[in-house]
Amino acid sequence: MVIKICGLRRYEDIEIVNKYKPDYIGFIFAKSKRQVSALFAAELAGRLDSSIKTVGVFVNAPIAEVEETVKTVGLSVVQLHGDEDGEYIKKLNVGCEVWKAVRVRDGADIPDVIGTDRLLLDKYTDKEYGGSGKTFDWSSVGSINTDKPLILAGGLTAQNVKRGIEIFHPWGVDVSSSMETDGFKDEKKIREFIDILRKEEKYE
Repeated sequence: MVIKICGLRRYEDIEIVNKYKPDYIGFIFAKSKRQVSALFAAELAGRLDSSIKTVGVFVNAPIAEVEETVKTVGLSVVQLHGDEDGEYIKKLNVGCEVWKAVRVRDGADIPDVIGTDRLLLDKYTDKEYGGSGKTFDWSSVGSINTDKPLILAGGLTAQNVKRGIEIFHPWGVDVSSSMETDGFKDEKKIREFIDILRKEEKYE
């Protein structure tokens, strides 16, 4: 199971992930309390274990800004978390994978998005594009109209992640605010979350 820890913004966060080695970490470049600049993200990425890949999270950003940030930081993945459509994605020239977040409404079908490599499923909210730390209603999801690999996000914890995996059989899982205490990444929560998934893989 591929694991992504998102919303890193401190040197201490890098030290934690270097210790427990998720597959991906995410830098948020959209307006957020976890937002970082491209230059600081590049500095943090320079301290990152070479086995961990970097994801940049953008929300309705100008294409030129996304492309420049990819170059500055050396991102492995662009994750689009806004209203970007197939036309927007077609114009992107980033030379790396593109993931698209789909905000899931209870009872609604999950659509495909042309041009993306993977789809990330997150909870729909009226006020924000992601990072709510809440799960969507897993039991009310309609049909999933894609054969792309799925990444499950939204309120995942060490207590519920196994159930989410059983339901959606995702390629990967993505966590951010649920791995925090008082707004900062919590080493104990990250260790517990990763340990549960790694042990699960060991005994499969």
